[in-house]
Amino acid sequence: MISREIHLVKRPKAAPDASHFKLVETEVPDTLEADQVLVKNLWMSVDPYMRPRMNDVKSYIPPYQVGEVLEGGAIGLVIASKNDKLPIGTYVESMNGWREYFVSGRRGLGIRDTSHVAPQDYLGIMGMPGITAYVGTTVLGAAKAGDTVYVSGAAGAVGSLVCQIAKALGCTVMGSAGSDEKVDWLLNSAHIDGAFNYRNEANQSAAIAQVCPKGIDLFFDNVGGSQLDAALMNMRKNGRVILCGSIEDYNAPSKDRQGVKNLFRAIAMGLSIKGFIIFDYMADHQKAFVEDMARWRGEGKIQNQETILNGIERAPEAFLGLFSGANLGKMLVKLADE
Repeated sequence: MISREIHLVKRPKAAPDASHFKLVETEVPDTLEADQVLVKNLWMSVDPYMRPRMNDVKSYIPPYQVGEVLEGGAIGLVIASKNDKLPIGTYVESMNGWREYFVSGRRGLGIRDTSHVAPQDYLGIMGMPGITAYVGTTVLGAAKAGDTVYVSGAAGAVGSLVCQIAKALGCTVMGSAGSDEKVDWLLNSAHIDGAFNYRNEANQSAAIAQVCPKGIDLFFDNVGGSQLDAALMNMRKNGRVILCGSIEDYNAPSKDRQGVKNLFRAIAMGLSIKGFIIFDYMADHQKAFVEDMARWRGEGKIQNQETILNGIERAPEAFLGLFSGANLGKMLVKLADE
């Protein structure tokens, strides 16, 4: 069987483009060994954290290797099996994205129940973006009724859920996004209290002050750089800052990165600043996350938003779109029908 997959051709020195990726055909074994399964991927995820993995830099997750297939979250269907625990028809989640088919043993495959949720939900609202938003807002950010919460990248995969979780908790929620369409969605679909298009604002700090005139109790940052700097100038006494992403600087050479110029505000205002990687918190908070998210969805308090491209050949386009703001909500690539 032939499977198409995306390989990394070379490491980017600044912003990646289509030349850094290559669509490759590879042979998938026709004969399975004991305990193995053949999986047809249905959906794959592209996420900002993948950009630093394109660099040859030690981090919390190994870098991608030049000349090899990329990897990332995916949901697939077992279509052939020699594993009693993974019969044909089982939905599985894996890190074997960026490819159409793969053979695997049980290790690294998570069985997913799709009786009440769509398969792709496990890559978004019920997956890593969802629990990232949940832990960052409710656990680390300790959001509570009456707080003013400000979210950068508020219409992205994580930010859109942070906004809605905070609203469900009784917070006043403000956000920034990169287009008028996204601002409209935040105000009229996510029903947050205020939002602005940061691309239209020469003075980010002043724009935040206009929507948050009394200051910010909790800032959930998905962008970093200049937007983090601007928010620091608008924090209230003893405010909390949660650092989830820094997409503004992912493509910038180290000498050109924004840096943080207003960190002195953390001292004057007694701020708590916490960065986190969700893998460190998933085991302790998965159960509560699933229960709370299911309840909020049932109550109509959480709207799921996705941007979908079709076909493995469009995976690089989907990934690159994250850095130009092409996604509203979670960016997904649909690889196949069931």
